[in-house]
Amino acid sequence: MTGIYIHIPFCASRCIYCAFYSTTSLDLRQRYVDAVCDEMSMRAAHNNITTIYLGGGTPSQLSMTQLQQIFDALYKYNNVAADAEVTIEVNPDDVSVELAAVLQQLPINRVSMGAQTFDNARLRFLRRRHTAQQVVEAVTRLRQADIQNISVDLMYGFPGETLEDWKRDIDAALELQVEHLSAYCLSIEEGTPLHQMNMKASDEEVEHQMYYTLIDRLEAAGFEHYEISNFARPGFRSQHNSSYWTGVPYIGLGAAAHSFDGHTRSWNMADIRQYIDAIERGERLFDSEVIEGDTAYNDLLTVSLRTREGLDLNRLSPRHLDYCLKAAQSYIKDGLLTINDKHLALTRNALFVSDMVICNLMLV
Repeated sequence: MTGIYIHIPFCASRCIYCAFYSTTSLDLRQRYVDAVCDEMSMRAAHNNITTIYLGGGTPSQLSMTQLQQIFDALYKYNNVAADAEVTIEVNPDDVSVELAAVLQQLPINRVSMGAQTFDNARLRFLRRRHTAQQVVEAVTRLRQADIQNISVDLMYGFPGETLEDWKRDIDAALELQVEHLSAYCLSIEEGTPLHQMNMKASDEEVEHQMYYTLIDRLEAAGFEHYEISNFARPGFRSQHNSSYWTGVPYIGLGAAAHSFDGHTRSWNMADIRQYIDAIERGERLFDSEVIEGDTAYNDLLTVSLRTREGLDLNRLSPRHLDYCLKAAQSYIKDGLLTINDKHLALTRNALFVSDMVICNLMLV
């Protein structure tokens, strides 16, 4: 099985925290869609596709005709499973009655929406275009369009945000009765407008309380905490994102998109104009690296330990297994790691400091 990720980099405006490749050059949309479809043709191998993910950027900035063009190419050049999970990312303010009707006509069966917060002042701080009420309206319209698998992104750790503020956001998200929630601490990434504001990071102890409050409230509401930042109702894990964490091959299409065939990772040029020009010449501009040895170990460790199931120790070579178990001993003793059924996993106490634990198990 294989997944396909299509990067749609267009945004009407940029949020101050976003470090993903994006552009506000909306006039390039049609040329870009043509190029993505041509890249599909160039790389056509009629793969058996089990998941499709349109991410961005803001895929909901494309027109019905452009989205249909992409799906026509997807089904022309690939063998898409009848029960494939097909996700599109949307902005709440883009989810009009018309867009919901468009999604209903396409093979899309899962929608991921960036709510971030239900506090309008914090939304303005992030330079998000939507309001809290528009998130509620978007979910209602998606339900009316028979979308039965909706994911909402939340963000915590805003400057000045209190634990009570965060609880109100969690409660507002739960009231939507969606199937999936992702939550991330606001991070100050180099090169973003937020970084240029020289803003002081929020208090780490408050962030710690916010994270474990999130876990407790969502688990009490019936969600499974299946990955460090992701929660799902039973049967609604993100199949596409889970493939990244379990080493399933995937194909990345579009500017800055990454691919992995099980042995080699490649990534397209992160420049929309160069990407389009190259595809129009019949070329694909990309870099690549072979994933083997210590790099393969580090990659497997990094993604596996993010999951509830943890790292399958049977997948390690004897040398890497020996190194990993020795490096893990102090964390096992301190109650941060556990081994069950040949799987090494983070304990609840380790989740907030997972980066530190994982880094200290890597081979550098």
